[in-house]
Amino acid sequence: MGKLRRLQPVAVALLLACLLSSCLGTNRNIFRRHKLVKGTSPALKVATRDELNAIIARTYNAIQSFSAKANLTASSGSVDSAHIVEYPSAPGVIFFRKPDDIRIQATMPYVGTLAFDMVSNGRTFRFYLPKNNTFVQGLNSAPATSANKMENLRPEAFLSSMLIRPWDPTTESVMLKDDTDEEDALYRLEFNGKADDGTPVPGREVWFDRQDLSIVRQKIYDVKGNTLSDTSYSEWRSFSGVDFPGHIDINRRKDQYGVTIQIVKMDMNKEITSSQFVLVQPEGSKLQVIE
Repeated sequence: MGKLRRLQPVAVALLLACLLSSCLGTNRNIFRRHKLVKGTSPALKVATRDELNAIIARTYNAIQSFSAKANLTASSGSVDSAHIVEYPSAPGVIFFRKPDDIRIQATMPYVGTLAFDMVSNGRTFRFYLPKNNTFVQGLNSAPATSANKMENLRPEAFLSSMLIRPWDPTTESVMLKDDTDEEDALYRLEFNGKADDGTPVPGREVWFDRQDLSIVRQKIYDVKGNTLSDTSYSEWRSFSGVDFPGHIDINRRKDQYGVTIQIVKMDMNKEITSSQFVLVQPEGSKLQVIE
């Protein structure tokens, strides 16, 4: 299934802002379909709704924390414009600790100076952008209405893409659909929520490759059915016994930006101290509060 189109999550906007203003970009493909191998008749896997949900839960429940070195590649544009520009990859580090602590730092490609530093505890976030000497802080739930893309970054966009949550029966209903044809062999788990009056509303979809039952895509919708996030997953491998994708391709369609995360090194479930999630406003930086 593969590369989807894109742009922006939690610390990604920062990266995007830096790269958009300083680097030349190249065009990127909008879609790469997940194809069956031509000339073969693979024995496709058969699974139930509960078995597929168990795959999600097994990975999610096994992760308590991680620290990762990764290459972050930002892009601008969307499938609506049929034009996407990708910017040079930047090395970064990502720290995570359950339930919702996350920190993302990136350095400028070729130069090696700090591009951004962002941290969140799941309710609030703080982020420092040295290029503009700007320090932003606010609620994760703050409306993303600013014309400045950086101010619209939200940690939930990053977390929901990297960590796929299993079915929550208290808030979601789930339905399994077989989306297999001559070219694609996919299962789709559809998770829907409920409006205040009890009617179902769109939630998210998790797609599985029926050749090996690996997760290849997750789409998240707003209540009107518009795509909020579209993420593809590949290069799954084991890190200290925990399966995790080595390549994550995030598309924030409405926000007109995206980011790919290529894992270079992953330390899974090693102790991470609270000090890793402390970001103090640098002296002399401009404070901006988003509520």
